[in-house]
Amino acid sequence: MTQTAGTLLDLVRTGRAHTRSDLRRLTGMSRTAVVARVSALVDAGLLVLGEELDSTGGRRPGGLSFNVDAGVVLAVAVGRSRSQLAVFDLAGDELAASAIEHRVGADPDEVLRPVAGGLADLVRDLDRPILGIGLSIPGTVHPERAVSLDSPVMAGWDGVDLAPYFAGVSTAPLHVANDADVLALSEQRGHAARYDDLLVLKASTGLGLGIVAAGTIVTGHLGGAGEIGHVRIDAAAGRTCRCGAEGCLETLAGGWALVARCADSGRKVEHVRELTSLALAGDAEAKALLRESGRLVGEVVAAAVTLLNPQAVVLGGDMAAAFDVYAAGVRESLYARATALATRELQVLPSTFGDRAGLVGCAVMALDAALAPTSIDAMLAVPAAS
Repeated sequence: MTQTAGTLLDLVRTGRAHTRSDLRRLTGMSRTAVVARVSALVDAGLLVLGEELDSTGGRRPGGLSFNVDAGVVLAVAVGRSRSQLAVFDLAGDELAASAIEHRVGADPDEVLRPVAGGLADLVRDLDRPILGIGLSIPGTVHPERAVSLDSPVMAGWDGVDLAPYFAGVSTAPLHVANDADVLALSEQRGHAARYDDLLVLKASTGLGLGIVAAGTIVTGHLGGAGEIGHVRIDAAAGRTCRCGAEGCLETLAGGWALVARCADSGRKVEHVRELTSLALAGDAEAKALLRESGRLVGEVVAAAVTLLNPQAVVLGGDMAAAFDVYAAGVRESLYARATALATRELQVLPSTFGDRAGLVGCAVMALDAALAPTSIDAMLAVPAAS
């Protein structure tokens, strides 16, 4: 099999190779071929040369390290009322970040024009090339077209070309994914180091589920896997959801429904983040609402656990910030309703990156695409040679 410069970079970046000798051993390539490809990567600034030990203990040129400062990726996690933005280096470390509040139900213009301006501010003084942009939005997306396909609570987004909004910031490729899938992607740098099969819940204004099976994100046909917020439950019969249907889980357990219940009882709570803060401060009503939401969500997640038999359920999103309270509700119905076999070794865990998980997942998505061997080879524009 032909080994390209992009393949060699991947071996170094992932820690499987540290020297040119390692590359020759792993690929079976000749010394001349390895040197040519490594030289192209060094000239592009992607690899840095050091030294390696020879068989007698002496040193000779050949040590290799991935240059994490060779570029950056941008991350944008769009929520229903807030968008988070950040810049990451090529190791996935955050360099700069900000957030922009916006109206619930705002259209793409209202959200993405300020977002693009915020990104431009973040990268203004960074003298590094932008290799990609990762964007997450609520609802189902078409990743190849980089558009929303169906977002029940983001009116006016479906079918809109999102890339032009970022053209003034960078011409780098835009990668778009569902917000719960992006939370699942973030766990590539977290719980996925121990678990190959995960369900990752985003419990915020809305509800979604990211599915990781054998280390791979499962999006389903048309990208609609994990839309648990719009599963119909008997307890919600007759309640109208923001998607226009009746009986959805979100009408009782979504953050927007909990905020509405607070308003009905005369409490001024404008966002589920405020409700979570109250619960963390010991407010009994807030804790009860979050635990009840967790219990209802756990009933639906129990079916997914029985069907998919994951090793862990990861709780993320705004409500999961009060992890002990929310997880108690989830566990209550999850362990009662799922099969004994499926829950025998099941773990319920907090999101590794908490409030930053969406940004981390967007960065992972952009980095995976930008640093894939085919992308690196295209960047170098060096034809593969045997």
